[in-house]
Amino acid sequence: MNSARIDVSDNFSVTLPSGAIWTPNFVSSIDQHKCIGCGRCFRVCSRGVLQLVGVSEDGSLIPLEDEDEDECEKKVMTIARREDCIGCTACAKICPKKCYTHAPA
Repeated sequence: MNSARIDVSDNFSVTLPSGAIWTPNFVSSIDQHKCIGCGRCFRVCSRGVLQLVGVSEDGSLIPLEDEDEDECEKKVMTIARREDCIGCTACAKICPKKCYTHAPA
């Protein structure tokens, strides 16, 4: 049976059926200077944590559904619902530019 436990470092961990201990690492930031807006991370996230936005000429973030895409200099990924992250790190694993930083709870 799977069980959750708090280890000595106060990180949330799960004992897997194999007996191995797994500690989820939750998304904490995305380096928007590295991000190319490819959307791979968005497609792999099953929890709706991420959102693609536009970046204007002055560096402001522009919601894509509110603005014409011609207003954007580029597109980048943002963390829209951090509280829904389950710590699987799939986003970081698929990111070709290694934009993600994760941390245990």
